[in-house]
Amino acid sequence: MTVSIWQADDTQPVRDVDVLVVGAGLVGCGAAYFAAREHGREVVITEMRDLGLGTSSRNAGFMITGLDAYYHQSVARYGLAVTREMWGISQTAHRHWHHFIEGSGGQVRLNRCGSMLLAESADEALDLEEAARMLDSEGFEFEFIPGDPLGRGYHAALRQPVDCAVHPLELARAVFAQSGAELIPNNELYRIENGEDDTVRVYTRQFIFRARYVLLCTNAFSTSIDPYFIGKVIPTRAQCLVTAPLKTGPVLGTIGYSDYGYKYYRDTFDGRLLIGGGRKQNKILENDTTDDRVTDPVQRHLDHYLRTRFPEIDAPVERRWAGIMGFSADGLPLVGTLPGRPRVGFAVAFHGHGLAMGAAVAERAVDHLLKGTHPGAVYAGRMD
Repeated sequence: MTVSIWQADDTQPVRDVDVLVVGAGLVGCGAAYFAAREHGREVVITEMRDLGLGTSSRNAGFMITGLDAYYHQSVARYGLAVTREMWGISQTAHRHWHHFIEGSGGQVRLNRCGSMLLAESADEALDLEEAARMLDSEGFEFEFIPGDPLGRGYHAALRQPVDCAVHPLELARAVFAQSGAELIPNNELYRIENGEDDTVRVYTRQFIFRARYVLLCTNAFSTSIDPYFIGKVIPTRAQCLVTAPLKTGPVLGTIGYSDYGYKYYRDTFDGRLLIGGGRKQNKILENDTTDDRVTDPVQRHLDHYLRTRFPEIDAPVERRWAGIMGFSADGLPLVGTLPGRPRVGFAVAFHGHGLAMGAAVAERAVDHLLKGTHPGAVYAGRMD
């Protein structure tokens, strides 16, 4: 969002803050928690909307392990060491999320149903089998299933029993509550400057913050904050639909992920079927956009998938929505500090897998900003 001169004329009240986190999604709230609880900092979160109302609550709620590519494909692209590290980051993120869920006092709905990576074709089945062989050699917990475990025309499956379905907005609220941070919602950012005495001046619609440290957890919207992110973070739309509650109850009993991650589906906690995807068939339309309206071509594709893979369902589609993901140029998240602004850090570009990696990457970003520790494989310096 942009801010007009009528909305803010640079005479807003000045607020001194210790650590300012920009973005109140899952990653931003996680970063606030680590800055406050592990580093003893006073934290303020500023957000252009409200708590968790961006892509953090416009996704399918998949707490799935790993990157958006199968394990052997990740090894081919990044090498074995980086792939191992990224899967470890994902496992750490899951532990953090479960810690927040346990600390919520039952306020976060979770289904420990496991996930199934499902093959839409014979070729994808071969890829799943190859991924299974490599996961086995690495000692991961999984089950390879030849054939179709769901009876819906799939060719094979790789089951990851530790994965979960979660209510993502409830999780964001729980992380925020446990962070102890202050939230300033409905507060768009429009400029960042180096200040005096090792501070950063952050201009927002309601306040001018004078912060010791700033951490951008702005994902897809990072390109509107600083030109450094142009070409490094690509805003990408994802779309979902959900049926009315089904009279027959749950139809899957797992979270499904197929066509190399371009399709995904799950039972909701109130007995609906959620389906997302369709970007693969409409990449030109869905890539490099921050427009979060649904589009007819993608929704028609999802309707067709619902009819063909789940023909027994006669409940109407009751809701359709879109969210804007932040993709990086190489498929890995980005952690670092802005050039010439060592007190402005960032944790962005989660490639649609914020629930897979977000908490652990946020922790690394906070450590990098406040202690100077190297963030490892997610270090943005690899892109320079």
